[in-house]
Amino acid sequence: MDGAELISDALGRVNRILHRSLEGAPVEMVCKMPTPSTNSMAWLTWHLTRVQDHHISDMAGLPQLWTSEGWHARFGMAADDKETGNGHTLEQVAALKVDSVDVLLGYADAAYERSKTLLAGMSPKDLDRVLDEPQFDPLPTVGVRLVSVVSDNTQHAGQIGYLRGYHDGFGWQQTR
Repeated sequence: MDGAELISDALGRVNRILHRSLEGAPVEMVCKMPTPSTNSMAWLTWHLTRVQDHHISDMAGLPQLWTSEGWHARFGMAADDKETGNGHTLEQVAALKVDSVDVLLGYADAAYERSKTLLAGMSPKDLDRVLDEPQFDPLPTVGVRLVSVVSDNTQHAGQIGYLRGYHDGFGWQQTR
């Protein structure tokens, strides 16, 4: 298995965690912030998907699904490709609401499918390509950026799973 296949596998696991954590959850639970200073499951799902869509699309030179497929409108947000949730205030976190868990999973599935397709065509040499991101020293490679996406997505998927258990009781994954 090469590096791109490993990244694809990792992102597939994140996607499965999202489905396991969100399917069947009431939208009120998903949008609820457990405390006034804690991210909701909805915000975490939106953010990790935005990071994946933003980074993968940028590396591939493709328009982000967020605006090109109108996901921003389904979330009732502006068509701003730079908006990924980094630096959001608590008010912005609280403002992210969805009418259905399906919009969260739909966007996550679309981003994962794009990632999987692009990764399937990558060679080890592609992973070594240096990105033009002068704010970093040393400059990151495609492989480094992909590991960053997996790290961010995995952390947030774990938080979402934890919050599902927090809201719905210990052991929910085993009973559903």
